[in-house]
Amino acid sequence: MVLAQLDDDQAQDVVTIPLEGKSSIADHMIIASGRSTRQVASMAQKLAEKIKQAGFGPVRLEGLPAADWVLIDAGDVVVHLFRPEVRSFYNLERMWAFGDAPPVTGNG
Repeated sequence: MVLAQLDDDQAQDVVTIPLEGKSSIADHMIIASGRSTRQVASMAQKLAEKIKQAGFGPVRLEGLPAADWVLIDAGDVVVHLFRPEVRSFYNLERMWAFGDAPPVTGNG
């Protein structure tokens, strides 16, 4: 559902990192980019609403006012939405890449 919503909102460079058994923070981490702060904010708000409507409980949003990097904590899934420059600076994909499996990349 999260990936479908990001695809609908034209998120760029979507990466899924499986965390199950590797971290207690979530089972999956999704990292994606938006073209501007406006798109990042819009994607975050739509995704949070979609998760809530699907009955997955309250969603925590962090970083929405600036919208350079917005974190969406939906319990089992954590989503990071970035502007491209901010994403390349923090490079979360490399930080969370585990030696046994590369992140799953794709544009949808």
